[in-house]
Amino acid sequence: MSKKLVAYFSASGVTAGVAKMLAKEANADIYEIKPAVPYTKADLDWMDKGSRSSIEMSDHTSRPEIADKNADISSYDTIYLGFPIWWYIAPTIINTFLESYDFSGKKIILFATSGSNGFGKTADNLKPSAASSEIIEGKVNPKANDIKKLAGM
Repeated sequence: MSKKLVAYFSASGVTAGVAKMLAKEANADIYEIKPAVPYTKADLDWMDKGSRSSIEMSDHTSRPEIADKNADISSYDTIYLGFPIWWYIAPTIINTFLESYDFSGKKIILFATSGSNGFGKTADNLKPSAASSEIIEGKVNPKANDIKKLAGM
């Protein structure tokens, strides 16, 4: 039996809710990816080109610092990785997380929340940050039935 982890970044709490349901259904441990400097409401104002999130997402090399780099990734075979979709891809803090650990040989199953977008090129954009892992698109905005399917992957 493989050991599973649900790792997630949630800016507003929506992704956190999905992550908690998935962790329970998959009998997985849970880990929150927290930015070293928490995002404020103003930081998340995507309509403001000068907001922190807009600046980070316009520079795909941006790597916001994460608060905790002590997750024991080595003990997990499967990692469910959740985040909100920003500008049709994962927030760059997800790249920071992937580049902070060794995901060699691990299966990473993506799940996301979004007001209107699917995964788009999300998996393609994340693959260079965890090149030696298998990245699988799971589900955007998973409902209860979708969560059961994800937990069984």
